[in-house]
Amino acid sequence: MNAPIAILSALSQEQEGLVHAMTGVQTVTRAGRAFSVGYLDGHPVVLALSRIGKVAAATTTVALLEHFGARAVVFTGVAGGVGPGVAVGDVVVANGFVQHDMDASPLFPRYEIPLTGQSVLAVDGAWTQALAGAARSALAGMEFQGRSVQVHEGLIATGDRFVCAAQEVQRIVDDLAAAQHRALAVEMEGAAVAQVCADYGVPMAAIRTISDRADDSAHVDFPQFVDSVASVYARKMVRNLLQLL
Repeated sequence: MNAPIAILSALSQEQEGLVHAMTGVQTVTRAGRAFSVGYLDGHPVVLALSRIGKVAAATTTVALLEHFGARAVVFTGVAGGVGPGVAVGDVVVANGFVQHDMDASPLFPRYEIPLTGQSVLAVDGAWTQALAGAARSALAGMEFQGRSVQVHEGLIATGDRFVCAAQEVQRIVDDLAAAQHRALAVEMEGAAVAQVCADYGVPMAAIRTISDRADDSAHVDFPQFVDSVASVYARKMVRNLLQLL
């Protein structure tokens, strides 16, 4: 098998349809995680769950790169929307990641990753452009609760905390904005994956389906949303991406 494309998801429901569509599937265990290796739409792929939080996601990403030699990492998942006009049912394609809980001040500026000189982790331009195009094609004409699904591109903020209170959301958004970081969504894994990929020089792109507005209603009907919306989006978007390659 040639170097595979890694498809990394936060939730198992997002990968069920993709695994069922694969051919020649083998399950490989590494670092206590199960990886599905095979072919999807003619492309060699390896599918894995990131698990929850930055450390878990980083461990999974290292295993993908070290053991499977993934040539690119595509991440899908859900997130809380925090940017203007980013509604539940929309998707956000990351054009960069910032860790909203990174604070090594006064040794380093707030949000800056120590010893790197940067606070925003870049994603790969070509893969991100392809993923955005795949998302727009996959979701064209779709509606959620009577509203057309929108595809946004922008900064995503990552932190080891499930943000679910309006006051906390506002504090995170305001603090980031004060440092010129305009986040559209918050989640718990993306920046860690981006940092590992940057260290290894492997392209990475990510997309998040907005499941809530990261406020006091963030827990409402979450399992149902993942099953009926996020998993459907992920399957459509990933397969559209593979068809564009």
